[in-house]
Amino acid sequence: MLHTIFSTDNSWTGLILRLTLGIVLFPHGAQKMFGWFGGPGFSGEMHHLTQQAGLPGFVAVLVILIEFFAALMLIAGAGTRIAAVAVIGLFIGIIWQVHAGMGFFMNWFGTMPAGHEGYEYHLLIIGLAIALLFSGGGRFSTDNLFSVN
Repeated sequence: MLHTIFSTDNSWTGLILRLTLGIVLFPHGAQKMFGWFGGPGFSGEMHHLTQQAGLPGFVAVLVILIEFFAALMLIAGAGTRIAAVAVIGLFIGIIWQVHAGMGFFMNWFGTMPAGHEGYEYHLLIIGLAIALLFSGGGRFSTDNLFSVN
C-alpha cells in the first residue's frame, strides 16, 4: 500500500505539475493560515468560514490546513498523492458549496458582484491534482527517495 502511495518515476511531468499546483496554492493557504499576502489569517478565516460561509468548525479547520499544508507537500513532493486527494476533495467542496451557482467563467471583466467567480479555476486545480494522483511527484520529489519505478 505505501509503495503505491509513494511510488513515482523520475519524470519532469510530475515535477512541473506539482510545482505549478503547489506554488499556485501556497499564497492562498498562507493567506488563510498566517495572514500573509493580505489574507485574514487563521482566526479571520475561521470567522469567515464558520460565520459567513456557515461551515462547521472542523470543516473550516480542514479547509485551512489542507490548502496550506497540501501546497507545502506538493512543493516538496512529500506525499504527493495524499496531497492531491486532499486538494481534489477540497476543491470539489469549494465548487459545490460556493461557485456552482455562479457559472463557469471567472469574473474577468468585473461584470458580476464582488466575490462572484465561476469555477473554471477550480476545475484546473482539480485537473492538475488528478494528473498528480496518477503520475506521482516525479523528479526531485521526496517521494522519489522512497520508491522509484
